[in-house]
Amino acid sequence: MDWSFIPQNLSLIGQYTAANALLGVLPPVIGLAISLPLGIACVRWRWLYPPFLSATSAIYAIPSLALFVVLIDYTGLGNLTVIIPLTLFSLCVLLPNVVDGLRAVPEPVRQAATAMGFGELRRLARVELPLAVPVVFAGLRIAVVSSISLASVGQLIGVSSLGYFFIDGEQRDFPTEIYIAFALILILALVADLALVVIGHLLTPWNHGRRSVTRRAARYAVPEVGQA
Repeated sequence: MDWSFIPQNLSLIGQYTAANALLGVLPPVIGLAISLPLGIACVRWRWLYPPFLSATSAIYAIPSLALFVVLIDYTGLGNLTVIIPLTLFSLCVLLPNVVDGLRAVPEPVRQAATAMGFGELRRLARVELPLAVPVVFAGLRIAVVSSISLASVGQLIGVSSLGYFFIDGEQRDFPTEIYIAFALILILALVADLALVVIGHLLTPWNHGRRSVTRRAARYAVPEVGQA
């Protein structure tokens, strides 16, 4: 492996890494913005969910490169040609998580919020969505990691990404580029996943106290069992 390739091409590596990060993170964010109101509607009107779930499952079965090629005639050889399919793929992952997260909110919690004078919209924003955050973020983590990986495929149609090093390394029989691209995609995925874990942790402070109480209870319960 020729390590001198890295300092000699640092600006190029940074350029393609930034492009891959943008193409990997933006589609799941857009997918989340679409899936939230769509998921709320599916929970509100249950008959909507089966057809939407079937449609997203069908989309998820389409190879990403095939969607890229189909869109070229309409969106050209630009970032939009990659962003649209990756957004659709993210939506396929996020919609079921939004629906499951909202449905997992206990009914007594909804009733308690209503009894406290919360209207439907306020209850959704202040109670139901916050409680659904862990499930939604679990899907978002999967969507982001998948999108970062799939973004590299965009290089096959000329959209800048870390896929450039896969193609160039293969064509020149220079595996160093392939290893670097592989490592950078892995690092991007790990950093993005860690960032989402931290954000999810900050958005659900009530879970930290509950876990702490559970750990303390378990710590004091074990000696009692032993003494019995």
